[in-house]
This record gives sequence, C-alpha cells and structure tokens, in this order.
Amino acid sequence: MGFDRDVLSSRALKRRSMLRAAGAVAATGALVSGARASVVPEGKRGDGVRDVVVIGAGLSGLTAARDLVRAGCEKVLVLEARDRVGGRTFNHDLGGGVISEGGGEWIGPSQTAIADLARELGVGTFDSFYAGKSVYLAGETSFAQDNGNGGTGTPAAIVGKLADLARKVTSGTPWTAADAAALDRISFGDWLAQQGVGAEDLFSIGRSTRLSFGVPPASLSFLYYLSVLNSSDCSVEKLESMKGGAQQTRLVGGSQRLSQEMARALGERVRLSSPVRRISGWDRDLVEIETDRGLVRARQVIAALSPSLCNRIAFDPPLPAGRAELQRRWPAHAPMRKTVHVYPRPFWREAGLNGQILQVDGPLLWCCDNSPPDASLGVINAFVEPGRLPADPKAAEAVLSQIYAQALGEAARHPVQFHDLDWGKLDDWSLSCTSPLPAGFLTALGPHLSAPVGRLLWAGTETADIWSGAMDGAVRAGHRAALQALGALAKA
Repeated sequence: MGFDRDVLSSRALKRRSMLRAAGAVAATGALVSGARASVVPEGKRGDGVRDVVVIGAGLSGLTAARDLVRAGCEKVLVLEARDRVGGRTFNHDLGGGVISEGGGEWIGPSQTAIADLARELGVGTFDSFYAGKSVYLAGETSFAQDNGNGGTGTPAAIVGKLADLARKVTSGTPWTAADAAALDRISFGDWLAQQGVGAEDLFSIGRSTRLSFGVPPASLSFLYYLSVLNSSDCSVEKLESMKGGAQQTRLVGGSQRLSQEMARALGERVRLSSPVRRISGWDRDLVEIETDRGLVRARQVIAALSPSLCNRIAFDPPLPAGRAELQRRWPAHAPMRKTVHVYPRPFWREAGLNGQILQVDGPLLWCCDNSPPDASLGVINAFVEPGRLPADPKAAEAVLSQIYAQALGEAARHPVQFHDLDWGKLDDWSLSCTSPLPAGFLTALGPHLSAPVGRLLWAGTETADIWSGAMDGAVRAGHRAALQALGALAKA
C-alpha cells in the first residue's frame, strides 16, 4: 500500500512509530496512514456511527482503544459492563497511598509489552520481596527453608523434559505442532503419571499448576501447558519464580493503575456500566451493539473479553459454528480467591522469613510478602481455595491468621486490615480469573480463537500469541486488535 510522504505530518509519523506489535512494525505505517484517510474526526459527522467500538475496559480493550486514538482514529468508544475499569486487575486501597493487588499483579523480564506500556504511562516498577526463608506447614509441623528464587519448586529432571517438549510447541498456534494431537489428547496430570514422579514432587508441581492455572494438572491440557511454558523461554523457573521469573516485578500503585491511567486519557470515550447484550449485523457494513444504556453503531468491533463472556452476548446472525462452539465450551471454572492481611510493619523479615507459606493440607495454597517498597506496612497476600475457607470474611480472617501465626509468629494474629476477593462472587462479569483449557480443546477449536469474523475482532489475554493468560498477553492482544481494526478501516 503506497502513500504520499509529503502529506504525513511529523505528528502523524510519531503516532505511527508508537503503534507497534511483534512482527508488524514495518507494516504499521501503511495501516495507520490508510486508516486515517477513512476516519472522520469526532463531531464532524452527524450519523453517530463509531469507527471502532471496543467491548471491555480491561488492559486489552483499553490498550486497543489507546492505540487507535494515537493513530488518529477519534471515533472510538469503549463499553464496560462493570462500574470500574481494569478487568481482572483490582487494587485494594490500604490508605496512605498504599495498595495491594486483588487480581493480576506481577510482570517478568520477558513480558516486554506491559513493561513498555508502564513506562509510557509513567508507572514505575519495583522488585517483589522474596529474600529469606519460606515456611512449610503440614498439620502441626512446620519448617523453614530458603528456596532461593521465590518459587514453589519443581524437580530438575521434570524441568528439563518439559523444556524439551515446550520448544516444539509454538505459543501462539500450539495446534500446529507436529505432535499436537497426541499432546492435546492427554492432561498434564496424565503425562506426570508416566514420569514416575514421587509424591512430594507431585505435590509441588500440583501446587504450582493450581496457582498459575487455577486447576490441578489432571484438568489441564498438556498441549496448553506447554504452549504457556513456551512463552516463558520454555523455562519452568521463569514461569514460576520471582527471581528472574514472571513474578519478579510489581507496579507502583498496583496493576489496575495501568487501566486507570489509560481510561483517564481516553476520557468520555470510556462508558462504564454498559453491558453489551446483543450484536447485530456483524456481517454488514454497520454493526449494531445493544447495551443497557442504548444502541451504538460501529464499523468495526473489538471484543476484548473472555470467550466465556462473549457467549453471554446474542449474535444476529448467529456466529459461525466453530467460533460459537469455542465460546460455549470455554472453561470458566477457575475463579480463584485472594486475601490480604495488613500489619503495621513486615515483622517476619526481622526473623529472616520472606512471608511465603505453603500449607500441605489446608485452605492456603500460597502466600507472599506484598508490602510496599518502603515497607511502611506489612502486607501478606494469599491465594486460597474458595471451597476450603469460610465464605464469611471475618471467619476467613481468623482461620488464615491462625495459619500465619503458626508460621510467622504470634504477631500475625492481629492484622489491622483484612481484604477478601473471591473472583467467583465478585460480579457477573469475571466468571474466572484464568482459562485452564482441558485436553482436546485446542486442537478442536483453537484456530477459531483469534480469527476475525466479519466486522468482529477478538482481543483479551486469551487470544495472545505470547503470554496468553497473563497481563502482558492482554496488552499484546490489544495492540494486535488495534492494528487489525486500522487495516480493516483502511480497506473500507
């Protein structure tokens, strides 16, 4: 696609350079310049038609909207069902400018898309705290051990075998791997059973899998597990650890701050409390989007939300069979529950402990030191099993405080604040924090995950080519969807 370079202003060139996505940098300029010719600025057209409507104001949807506006596409609208932005990120306000993350929170060295976004938005980062010993609990017995990297631990022999297999699975299109059918036919648990792994190591691996994916190995496609591992340089250590891994870094002001900053810049283009109920005419030039706050028309639609939520929207005409089946069968059974204990200071550090506790048999999956960088408060964040901890927050606080006291000392019995976030009960729009794909799913339905359907484009972390399921994947998917929308507008 050609363009007249004299027409492009330096400002347009700057915008164009900022729109980047993996493998698409060279093509971005042509897409943006072509798209600008087809876009009429807000206020100069009376038909009320938006160029792009983005559904979902999480990291993926807001990234897409931000890219579109920076490219000169002014008639963009973001529709969010909740009364807040951020999707599966959520900040607890602890007072005095201190927060604790109730949802996704960490980023790692290879997660460059979200790190770039944070820098552009002026959001700083700091290292997670993991120095010292972790405490292991088994009934009334406890012992402390320095695990070195802040991870939960996976045996070296298994780590090597998984790395070799993950190198053969492309994270973005795992169903194209040479042995994809065989790998997708079994669960991660099935594969582990074939390796003769001992009970202690099985416990460790199972704990890691439940923390990362929300389900035990038996409920997770082995092909899907390998595709996620491929994103982390085929390294289990990088997937699980704090030091050098995906849990190494936190964001100053919390992960939800990224969405809040993007929404602030987009202003009135973000419309909250606007759940989408119906999408009509996705196969025609103008798409109609029906929300609880009225009807919106658009030339392109980006659905930046989990496929399980897409399944709650009525489509007219019905979606193609493959895409409809993917949405119907998409797993939404890993809600997760995350709690926060707040203390006047991180007292456990004085005893050489890092705040991490792993319980062999109980409601606590894992907890860690989530204190602010200046240690002005002591904060313990925990991942717990929803069915094994009382639903009542006060009762839940008491149970966890008892566990913490056994591991960290009597001071743990007396938190000054407690916060409890059960993502399965938070609202009608979360359903599941993660998407643990079962055996057989990817090879049957994977190709329909991100393929455009008429005027519909799909975003959300689930559709990412790299780091699917992570915040970084959400940002990458937003960049890709924005480029696709600009290309479609240019062709129009």
